Amino acid sequence: MPSHRPGTAAPGRRSLLTAGLGAAVALALPATTASASPSSKRPFGRFGSPAARLTGRTLYVHPGGLGDHTTVQAAVSAASGSGWTLVLAAGTYRETVVVTAARTGMTWIGASGDPRDVVVVYDNAAGTPRPEGGTHGTSGSATTTVQADGFTARYVTFANDFLRTDLPGNPGTQAVALKAQGDRSAFFHCRFLGHQDTLYADSTSLASFARQYFAHCHVEGDVDFVFGRARAVFEHCRFRTLLRTDLVGAPYGFVFAPSTAGANPYGFLVSRSRVTSEAPDGHYKLARPWVPSSDPTARPSLVVRDSVLGAGIDTAAPYANMRDAHPWQAQRFAEYRNTGRGAVVLVPENRPQLGAAEAATATRETYLGDWVPWRARA
Repeated sequence: MPSHRPGTAAPGRRSLLTAGLGAAVALALPATTASASPSSKRPFGRFGSPAARLTGRTLYVHPGGLGDHTTVQAAVSAASGSGWTLVLAAGTYRETVVVTAARTGMTWIGASGDPRDVVVVYDNAAGTPRPEGGTHGTSGSATTTVQADGFTARYVTFANDFLRTDLPGNPGTQAVALKAQGDRSAFFHCRFLGHQDTLYADSTSLASFARQYFAHCHVEGDVDFVFGRARAVFEHCRFRTLLRTDLVGAPYGFVFAPSTAGANPYGFLVSRSRVTSEAPDGHYKLARPWVPSSDPTARPSLVVRDSVLGAGIDTAAPYANMRDAHPWQAQRFAEYRNTGRGAVVLVPENRPQLGAAEAATATRETYLGDWVPWRARA
């Protein structure tokens, strides 16, 4: 995605992105009580071990060698076929990971039940040189790429800790933590940490209306940090906008940048969630539409409803254009029953609202159809 007003980069946040328990986790979700952190004697907690597998298709990952594999990618590569579960012990896994399309129905579980304990992180950016020549580009920058259908992750942090100071003067500052492309991709109690283009909710093709579900997740960044063309539902999630000292004024960035295909009736649905900010009041836009060159007929779609929008959102003009040829007013942006200082309607024409009848169809059931991931066992 296009860069946004590059300049002298802000101070680094790399230590925060990879932090475990302690003072540095102020950016994270509250600790879950799903299970206690595993001890050194039981690094996989209640999820078994190589000596006592949950199932014959369960693999254990431990950075210190107490599992089947020491890296996530090694475990993914070993799990050929469908229906594998990877149990990830506490640790920071500095690597890139690709779950190919053939590995359907895969599940990742953070063993401690706290996503701050299990961090999959790397620092590629769009402008990072590749060893074979060229640069990674936005898609290639992803720390984790999931192409398979039926992927589920619980209690895992997906991060990209690239900093703008890593490539001074380079406009390729897009740095994806997770690129999800498969249909029926679900994420529960996960964190997605980065700066620009943190969470890429995508599909495998323009004709593929990939359904994705995010529940009780934490996403943070600065520019377009939730973007893509998936049909994605976010429930009980927190979106956190970051401080930028490299810019002298607003806007610092944009939370959402959907690129929904014109033929897809549904894009992003954000429900019962919260947008918070460490930036000054009014320094972030809620969204801007992304109409990529690969799909000039895209009609980005975003509904934010029943959510709390903090003071970091610009109330006078919460939406902006990415390109003037595709004004946000021509897209499918709407809100419904939002509260908070950032939800105040100062200029009605700048805050399109759903009516009651429209809101009745803007639901997870409508967006996801016969797939009901919220009923899955935790």
